[in-house]
Amino acid sequence: MTDADDIPVLISSAGRRGALVRSFQQAGGASGRVVVHGCDMQPDLSSGCMLSDFAHQVPRCTDPGFIDRIEQIVRENGIRMIVPTIDTELAAYAAAADRLASAGAQVHVSPPEVISVVRDKLSTMQTLSAAGVPVPETCTEDELRDAPTRLGWPVFGKPVGGSASRGLGIYANLQELPARFPEPMMFQPVLSGPEYTVNIFIDRKGSLRCVVPHLRIQTRAGEVEKGRTERRADLRKIAEGIHRALPSARGVLCFQVIDDADRGPQVIEINARFGGGYPLAHHAGARFADWLVQELGGKASDANDAWREGVTMLRYDDAVFTG
Repeated sequence: MTDADDIPVLISSAGRRGALVRSFQQAGGASGRVVVHGCDMQPDLSSGCMLSDFAHQVPRCTDPGFIDRIEQIVRENGIRMIVPTIDTELAAYAAAADRLASAGAQVHVSPPEVISVVRDKLSTMQTLSAAGVPVPETCTEDELRDAPTRLGWPVFGKPVGGSASRGLGIYANLQELPARFPEPMMFQPVLSGPEYTVNIFIDRKGSLRCVVPHLRIQTRAGEVEKGRTERRADLRKIAEGIHRALPSARGVLCFQVIDDADRGPQVIEINARFGGGYPLAHHAGARFADWLVQELGGKASDANDAWREGVTMLRYDDAVFTG
């Protein structure tokens, strides 16, 4: 079990996040040893949980008993910080942050007003546009059907509340749109150009401390497989605009940009959590996990923007064996 100086951290929905688990296991330093607990619906089938020091089973994050189970894990194991990793659990954690803090655990999540914006992709576009952040022109399904030429064709459609590349589609003309969609949709012009993920760190006082863009050289299932860090002043400026647009955001966030040949860099999405490509930023020197542990311990933060440019990540398949 854990020692008195240990820092128990719970990685929620650990899934395949083995690299994130290792990042936290290495993060303690002078603050103490970080002991990582992982939780998932099927922890025995989660490589992230198997690589954690301890693993716990939880119900789906939409289950009415999800937070009750998380609180039980917190109290029984002295968890001091919870790190959500998937979009669909952010709202539950943001709403329960005070309750879990009373149980002893700080939740690494922005407040509900931020989560409500970033979990609604239409609201995200409207909020960023109002703040002067470059985003593609966006309309609802009804607006597109009422004015079919407003975006030109083809158009890119995605669910307003989507996640993990679910429900994405490109439609060449009005006739290709289905008679009805199963959920609210939004549409944008089809952008073309290199795609970037930008990982950012906002400290507990609300200062933007680090901005790390990386080129998404190759992706698999929506997650970067090959990437390279690039220091770009224009992407830094966009990050500062997002910071102004969401002033109560805290901790780690990431956003996606397509550097369109005609329009220039356009923000297409924000995730208010660790992105799947975080290990690249971590290896380049942007050690967000360490900085969160420092803040948790009330230590002076080492957060900085002195990460290394030109660091390349080449992911490969590996496995955890049990039994």
